[in-house]
Amino acid sequence: MEILKSIEDALVKRSLNEVKELTQKALDQKISPEDILNKALIKGLDTIGKLYESQEIFVPELMLAGMAMKEALTLLKPHLEKSDVPPVGKMVIGTVAGDVHDVGKNIVSMVFTGSGFQVTDLGLDVAAERFVDAVEKEKPDVLALSCLYTPTRLAMKDVIQMLKQKKLRNKVKIIIGGAPIDQNFADLIGADGYAPDPPSGVKKVMGWLGK
Repeated sequence: MEILKSIEDALVKRSLNEVKELTQKALDQKISPEDILNKALIKGLDTIGKLYESQEIFVPELMLAGMAMKEALTLLKPHLEKSDVPPVGKMVIGTVAGDVHDVGKNIVSMVFTGSGFQVTDLGLDVAAERFVDAVEKEKPDVLALSCLYTPTRLAMKDVIQMLKQKKLRNKVKIIIGGAPIDQNFADLIGADGYAPDPPSGVKKVMGWLGK
């Protein structure tokens, strides 16, 4: 459908107003909110991820894309709720203990929310106990751990150890990210995976959930 392609293109251009107007237009044309989400917005997000990977866009553009997704989702949400469509998945996210950086975490939170996830954001400098309590209480599909300082990345290992002690490790997928993180570190501490940027994180998590 032509309008879905237009929404996708507007998101890739990070045009907030255009994304919002076209999303409303698509809803007025009785296009299903699921199609708007999956066939336009998530496709656009995939392209944004590739542009970021190839360094054609940077963090400010990612933030704009996340904001545009959020605007569109605000319009879609009442319709998705009305049609009893459950969220794509549940996520708990936070910046680990000792680290007070949240720009990257906020972008990830925004992009996952925009992709249809129910996101519980615990904020920054989050103790391992709080992550474990949230996993126990919220029963998320995914736990996302973020950090910027190299020394604080070891706090991610503490969270995983505590989840094991509480017999909760096998009940949640763990994705980690941040400047000092790579796949080797994820393997070392026993996380399920690592994402270098929010769109590739969405893609990885969607794969885990079979979406």
